[in-house]
Amino acid sequence: MASNGSDQGGLAVAQTRRPVIGLTTYLEQAAQGVWNVRAAFLPEVYFDAVTASGGIAVLLPPQPAPDDAAPAVLDGLDGLILTGGVDVQPELYGAPRHPLTDPARADRDAWEMALFSGAEERRMPVLAICRGMQVVNVARGGTLHQHLPDVLGTEKYRLGNGVFATNPTEVEAGTRLAELVGAGTQEVHSYHHQGIDRLGEGLTVTARTDDGLVYAVEGTGDGYLLGVQWHPEQNLDDRRLFAGLVREAADYRARSRAPHSEQEVSA
Repeated sequence: MASNGSDQGGLAVAQTRRPVIGLTTYLEQAAQGVWNVRAAFLPEVYFDAVTASGGIAVLLPPQPAPDDAAPAVLDGLDGLILTGGVDVQPELYGAPRHPLTDPARADRDAWEMALFSGAEERRMPVLAICRGMQVVNVARGGTLHQHLPDVLGTEKYRLGNGVFATNPTEVEAGTRLAELVGAGTQEVHSYHHQGIDRLGEGLTVTARTDDGLVYAVEGTGDGYLLGVQWHPEQNLDDRRLFAGLVREAADYRARSRAPHSEQEVSA
């Protein structure tokens, strides 16, 4: 049976709908008014950057059964952002705990690992920010420096008291990152005390700081995977990384939602 006008209209709506972007969240003790409870939250600048770039932001708090929950959640997404936060637990990459490493957040680590694994299987576009890039590196078998001042002799990447540092990074030409922000020196916002040590499999370095610290990575496969050690959401005038993810998510949506045959269109 041939498709009618309303069928075609529904297909057009599906193809033009804004892509849905999932953002991982904190699960911490939080106070609001008389309440002081554990709550899922994320700074507004993250989802503002997504919506301003044309996406629909959906928050993804840690789940008690991550391996079961991740596939169901990913079914409704077109793109994934692994956000910033506390340190990845060193037990996941076989290292003894440094005294200054944050207390473990095993629930968040397990949730983000499950989401990232599922997104990779689907070739869903992923943007990984700060902690998120470290999660990706550990998931790919890499390791982290647990306290950069021990390695680099500087506190310049985390000033403390909620103040973001501004540091230069050198972006490699000919990379996805350079296509979005340009090659050469970029001034970026930093707030971290850990960083990549051994690079994970299937990743390539696309930006470094002047002291050699890995500051961006990309996947070497044909999927879209971009990780940055800095916080692009803190620069309200520069949403290029979010816009890049939203564009890729729109393409992913078109591919994954498209009918697979003429019969499917006319069914």
